Amino acid sequence: MRGSTHTTPVPIAGTAMVTGGTSGIGLAFARALAARGCDLVLVARNRQRLDATAEELRSEHGIAVETLVADLARRADVGVVARRLEDAAAPVDVLVNNAGMGVHTPLTSTEVEVHDEAIDVMIRAVLVLGAAAARTMSERGTGIIVNVASVAGQVAMGSYSAIKSWVATYSESLSLEMEGSGVQVMTLMPGWVRTEFHERAKIRTSSIPDALWLDADELVADCLADLERGRTQSIPSKRFKVVSWCANHFPRPLVRRATALIKKGRR
Repeated sequence: MRGSTHTTPVPIAGTAMVTGGTSGIGLAFARALAARGCDLVLVARNRQRLDATAEELRSEHGIAVETLVADLARRADVGVVARRLEDAAAPVDVLVNNAGMGVHTPLTSTEVEVHDEAIDVMIRAVLVLGAAAARTMSERGTGIIVNVASVAGQVAMGSYSAIKSWVATYSESLSLEMEGSGVQVMTLMPGWVRTEFHERAKIRTSSIPDALWLDADELVADCLADLERGRTQSIPSKRFKVVSWCANHFPRPLVRRATALIKKGRR
């Protein structure tokens, strides 16, 4: 039996941790939360970008910004971030489980290491950090966890889609586990977002219509508004709500055909 799609909203305040917080959706979350007066813990791999982002946000919003250099493909680094989440002396009130990577490697490739890294970053790290946050927040009786999944997880587009499908199911499962604890768990389901993500993954985007692209700042604003409404899932923009509905309700052969056309245009 599925739980309610709404829960009691938790105030968006205090200290927020954002993984992958120096670019793309993560940076948009960091800026939006800083604008609300939240102090930040930013997690990313690149020390230079972390320092520059932290200085920008401190100067613009007058908040405290802590930085953690961590590669979430490395288990030791994930452990460091998890211990920060468990630090009762410096509580984290909001976790945005955002860090990710593109995967354009065929499922039949012998380069299994690419899939291993993606699974470590977008499955194992999400699981470990989500668990650390949920345990600690539930002990305090309050907190927010946002897990960034994707509408891509509703269609069959290779390893990335499979991983994001796991994130969506995991996030809803965690939301059910946290019912009544005071911890609000949100599953964010973005579509195509204009960031450097696709360039890094060497994914062609020229075949994607302009109308399907989302702005990262608007996406985050929609997500935060959905949190304040007590929703447990956020699909930013009406157009991607329609895309998501179609992926879930249209006959599977039709969805497969549409997916195959999109994949062909990205090669």
